[in-house]
Amino acid sequence: MTNLTYLIPVALSLGALGLGGFLWALKSGQYEDLDGAAERILIDLEDKSER
Repeated sequence: MTNLTYLIPVALSLGALGLGGFLWALKSGQYEDLDGAAERILIDLEDKSER
């Protein structure tokens, strides 16, 4: 039973830390352009082959 007094606050704080990190990533625009990187790879390959 005493283990739960340590594990529950640790689990809640880790969950809050993960939620805070996710909200920070949303706020800083990490999820704005999900398809852009995949398309940029194809565009770069096309540009190199045309030269």
